[in-house]
Amino acid sequence: MELPPNISIEEAQLLLAVKLFETGKLSLGQAAKLAHYSKRTFIDLLVNNKIPDFLKKSGI
Repeated sequence: MELPPNISIEEAQLLLAVKLFETGKLSLGQAAKLAHYSKRTFIDLLVNNKIPDFLKKSGI
């Protein structure tokens, strides 16, 4: 599958990881690994992008 030129592989992996985490198909650690981030950095990305499910689960 080819991505549009304005979407990098890294961005696609991050978006997939976030969506799979949001839907409960991946744990936080699994999603972070898929996106090639540490758990801490992945959490920061979720918080900074105001991912609703993460904010609810974490009480932020």
